[in-house]
Amino acid sequence: MIGSKTKKTEKIGKIVFMAAAIICVIAVAAIFIFMLVKSFPAFAKIGFFDFVFGDNWSPDRLDTYQDAMLSGSYGIFKMIVGTLAATLGSIIFGGILGYFTAVFIVFYCPKRLKKVFSSTVNLLAGIPSVVYGFFGIVFLLPLLSNLAPNNGSGLLATCLILGIMIMPTVVSLSKTSLEAVPSCYYEGSLALGSTHSQAVFGTVIRAARSGITASLVLGIGRALGETMAVVMVAGNSVAYPKSLFNSFRVLTANIVMEMSYAGEVQLGSLVATGVVLLVFVLIVNLIFGLISKKAIASEVSGKGLFAKIYNSERLANNKVLVKIKDAISVFKSKIKTASLGAGASVVAGVLSGAILLLVIGFVLVKGVPSLISNPHLLFGKYEFDSEQITILPAIVTTLMVVALSLLIAVPVGVCTAIFLNEYSKKNNVFVKIIRGAIDLLNGVPSIVYGLFGMITFVALIGGTSSVLSGSLTISIMLLPTIVRSTEESLKSVQDSLREGSFALGAGKLRTIFKIVLPSALPGITSAIILAMGRVISESAPFIYTAGSVISAIPQGYLDSNATLAVALYRLSGEGWYINEAYGTAVVLVVIVIGLNLLAEVIAGRINKKLQGEK
Repeated sequence: MIGSKTKKTEKIGKIVFMAAAIICVIAVAAIFIFMLVKSFPAFAKIGFFDFVFGDNWSPDRLDTYQDAMLSGSYGIFKMIVGTLAATLGSIIFGGILGYFTAVFIVFYCPKRLKKVFSSTVNLLAGIPSVVYGFFGIVFLLPLLSNLAPNNGSGLLATCLILGIMIMPTVVSLSKTSLEAVPSCYYEGSLALGSTHSQAVFGTVIRAARSGITASLVLGIGRALGETMAVVMVAGNSVAYPKSLFNSFRVLTANIVMEMSYAGEVQLGSLVATGVVLLVFVLIVNLIFGLISKKAIASEVSGKGLFAKIYNSERLANNKVLVKIKDAISVFKSKIKTASLGAGASVVAGVLSGAILLLVIGFVLVKGVPSLISNPHLLFGKYEFDSEQITILPAIVTTLMVVALSLLIAVPVGVCTAIFLNEYSKKNNVFVKIIRGAIDLLNGVPSIVYGLFGMITFVALIGGTSSVLSGSLTISIMLLPTIVRSTEESLKSVQDSLREGSFALGAGKLRTIFKIVLPSALPGITSAIILAMGRVISESAPFIYTAGSVISAIPQGYLDSNATLAVALYRLSGEGWYINEAYGTAVVLVVIVIGLNLLAEVIAGRINKKLQGEK
């Protein structure tokens, strides 16, 4: 009887975990289906090629699908070019800086400073994009205006801000790839007479090309989907980016700027813009998968196409190709590329630290006095049509969103991770679908989540923005972060612990809850804290789902209000409340830094406890 009851419990547990995993698949399907359904009339009315390759964007909010002829024009090609130009520029700056910073941290940074630099990178990754945009408005644009014919806005400012934002992604993945290269590669190179720098740049980095290239591809995905920071520094005129300082607009900015007053056809075309953006991101994810799993891996093993051509008999028998290869080797030797790389790595590491200090320091220096001189900003009561601004309602709204979104996302994410790690079989088609869905969710731009939330949750919940709509939207956005972090934590639990539990007669479900989850608690706790930071940092998903106006403290989840990040965007954009914007930026930065430090401290303490240390 007991055995039968246990089997039934085990079966129910597996079904629950599988159901959570299916939710991820449903979320991806819903995003694609709703976006396509909403955009299809616009594609049909405007014409797909006229929409994508037309370079005249002048919509008329009175246009409807029933009209025989449209009064407005709906071509987004200028914005596609602007998006690609900004992405390319950010990768050139942020990719190179991130690559050399990762090399510095792994091979040239003093041991005592390694942890500090790693934490620096994590802090840069956690700073909200709206803070970067605000920094661009109040610091970078005035600086560039000394060189520019305008106020400094344009392609250069956008590339610099985006480059700083994607740099932590490149650093983290490149650093992981470099540390994963077996030490025997480095030691073998030294044994053959190479210097430290020659071994690093000639052997180790070549072996880590897969991860480094993958980090650059992910950086491209991040740059393509960024919204708020670009809106704040690009200028946003619908034009080709013909110079470093002329105003231009990207796809994400187009959605944010025109959604609030869009008519029927204009709204459909904005959703269609989101679909085009989604296609770009899907292409990037596909390239990332091909590079990280097959292409570069085969090159590193010497079996790839490039390696075969480079080392083939044809090359050996071709005197011209041999001379070119020898010339390249001599050139590298003469210019001492390894030494130059070492110098570039040190410079990149110092520059990365300086950027963090500059961004955070500037905000704190300007914002702390504003908070001290105007405590009403933090603690004051909201009064309609008052000149005194208070962000207390925005703080309360943010906390409400954090609480509800975590309540939804954490159980679903953890259960999905348990199913993938504890129950799934390798090469199972269903499991591949789930993992693919999670990867797609992770790559979807935040503004697309905002669009999806607006056309689904807002429409279902009364037709107006609310804290509930914003919470439901961001909870889907948090799933990939929680699933991946939890799964990695579960993988780190030794199989011997599971086997010992089974040997003592415990079932799989009991082993998971009594042995595996407690052992993986450090990573899960850190994931939850970092997810909190993600909710607090995001702004694009909330503008048209939770609300964009600072008003009274919401009395319930059906009320509408701006979150803290959205409040900063509004205050900085209007230009009338710049001191209040400084104070809001300080609150955001302090919260995010605090959450990052808390995640590290909790993970460290729980790890020590699990290892038996005092």
